[in-house]
Amino acid sequence: MKQKLKLCLQLFLTFMKIGVVTFGGGYAMIPIIENEISVKKGWISGDDLLEVVAISETTPGPIAICAATFIGYQIGGVFGAFCATFGVVLPSFVIIFIISLFLRRFEQLEVIKYAFFGIRAGVLALLVKAVVSMFRKCPKNIVAYLIMAASFAAVAFFSANVLIVIVSAAVIGIAATLIARKAGKKL
Repeated sequence: MKQKLKLCLQLFLTFMKIGVVTFGGGYAMIPIIENEISVKKGWISGDDLLEVVAISETTPGPIAICAATFIGYQIGGVFGAFCATFGVVLPSFVIIFIISLFLRRFEQLEVIKYAFFGIRAGVLALLVKAVVSMFRKCPKNIVAYLIMAASFAAVAFFSANVLIVIVSAAVIGIAATLIARKAGKKL
């Protein structure tokens, strides 16, 4: 019991650290989650993290919260899920609460405008890092490339519903895999 409490405290502190240092939402958190959870702690593999991200994208709610809940559950059960989720949410809640108290007074200051400009640039870099990291772990075959390109085009150029794109990509992936297996090939 004492060991489980210690593990849950580690989950809370690790995800709180992730929540404190990450701006820009779930996708910007992926490289930091990967570094903390897979590289430093070794709690899950990089491939498992890719699956966590995929599952988190298909469940309701912010990706970082879903990922924290899933990883916490995998590591520490229900209490681990609670600790990881609470850890990732707490810093954002506190930061937003504090900012809301002062933002109206300071939003016109140039230094504040420049700070947010810098934060947005940093978030963009984290998003690009997440895309590159996920791309490296994804299967490399013609079907995967076609699904990726079609999904990007549907969302970026035609404003397609993301949920429909994800479900469609899953159905196409399943169908392609089943067809390949019937033909005795590997995708």
